[in-house]
Amino acid sequence: MLLFRMVVKSVYQLFTNLNTLEKKRVLLLGVNDDTISVGEAMTISRNQDFDLAGFVSFTKSHSKIKILGKPIFKYSSDLYENLQPYDIDGIVIVGNTISNKQKNNIVDECLNYGIQIYNAPVIKEWNDSESVQGNIKEIQIEDLLERNPIVLDDSLINEYLNNRIILVTGGAGSIGSEIVRQVSQFNPKKLIVLDQAESPLHELELELRSMFTNVAFEFVLADVGNLKRLTNLFNKEDISVVFHAAAYKHVPLIENNPSEAVFVNIIGTMHLANLSSQFGVDRFVMVSTDKAVNPTNVMGASKRAAEIYVQALQAKESKTCFITTRFGNVLGSNGSVIPHFKKQIAAGGPVTVTHQDIIRYFMTIPEACQLVLQAGTMGQGGEVFVFDMGKPVRIMYLAEKMIKLSGFVPYEQIDIKVIGLRPGEKLFEELLNDKAKTLQTHHKKIMRAKDQVLCMEEVNDFVIDIAAAAEQQNNTLVVKKLKELIPEFLSQNSIYEELDKDVKIRT
Repeated sequence: MLLFRMVVKSVYQLFTNLNTLEKKRVLLLGVNDDTISVGEAMTISRNQDFDLAGFVSFTKSHSKIKILGKPIFKYSSDLYENLQPYDIDGIVIVGNTISNKQKNNIVDECLNYGIQIYNAPVIKEWNDSESVQGNIKEIQIEDLLERNPIVLDDSLINEYLNNRIILVTGGAGSIGSEIVRQVSQFNPKKLIVLDQAESPLHELELELRSMFTNVAFEFVLADVGNLKRLTNLFNKEDISVVFHAAAYKHVPLIENNPSEAVFVNIIGTMHLANLSSQFGVDRFVMVSTDKAVNPTNVMGASKRAAEIYVQALQAKESKTCFITTRFGNVLGSNGSVIPHFKKQIAAGGPVTVTHQDIIRYFMTIPEACQLVLQAGTMGQGGEVFVFDMGKPVRIMYLAEKMIKLSGFVPYEQIDIKVIGLRPGEKLFEELLNDKAKTLQTHHKKIMRAKDQVLCMEEVNDFVIDIAAAAEQQNNTLVVKKLKELIPEFLSQNSIYEELDKDVKIRT
């Protein structure tokens, strides 16, 4: 029996050591209560892929002191060279203990030495249903973009959402679905989610009904271009707030299908805005885009036309408060560049960039939707609220950094190819046109733009002409009429550039 116990113990230790050898040896960045708590979770959990090797202190080294039996290293410029004998596989950053600039510097240094970077929330934010491995994840490019946290006035948001019937169009999309999730937290009387995409709408319904059991949801499969369907909905429900996120937004695709942009982006917005005014909706919050500013493509022009319509409707003394929110690209949204790059990297490359110098503003989906909800509290009617998008990012830098984060060497293991600008694409986006004036609001991340407003009769005439051209599937005439309505609309890298030579500009 004694011999049997010794054999069992030896076998157990053998397998334990083998398991430890397979684990990634990591250091925790910082020495504080949060990092120590994460370190303790790592040491007591068996079913995970991490082996705690020590801590990194930003103040001083502690050669005689150990935490959880692990050494403490001092952070310095030669730290990574000094770590070579310790076979460190990765460094874990816990919470928001360091600035984005410092985080980027650390990531760059680690990547140069082949050290992986991980993110972990503070222990009180851990998902209880997941293991240590599920809460400690590889750092993503989204974590490295310099974004400052948003402070919201929840009391004002609660005032216009609580116990109200809310309609979100495009509710199954990346922006719309996040608006739905955030609105659900303010206890609406009823939340109507409208979208024409059947499968995404069904998947969202399953998610929301399990997450928000106390919210009364209604999921409506409908096209915003179907006036009769929308009228029946407004007749049936006493809607107080509309968040209008439904839109076609893919620039090259819309450049080749202008008529479809008219039916959804312009006519759909017109239907919803008219019904909101007719049925006494309190607030109509429209989600627009920076591509509506000095547009160079049909998608941006169609969104600008929608902005012009709701502003003109507001000026016609509508009781509904029409508010437009305008921001740039959102990280991880459907069709955005980051998921596209991830797929290309996973396939072994090449990663394709349209131009060496192209830059874009980026914002996270939750951040953008938080600001949409906040902007809804500010408007008196007719304003365009512009969000602070931070610093623009070079797409080439984005591609190189994502390849490095995936463990590859750019241009050697994964190539990057410049393929040329797509139809309607421009090198940089703008949030304001030359004629717009901006005013500060009480929220530092939201500015108020005041555009020139056209009279409703003039706008109606243009919309009728544009809609008629779309019905005839006369794409050239559609674009020509859009250029007459929006004189700053100058096509780039598009077959419609010829129209800019002789378009009849309104006076």
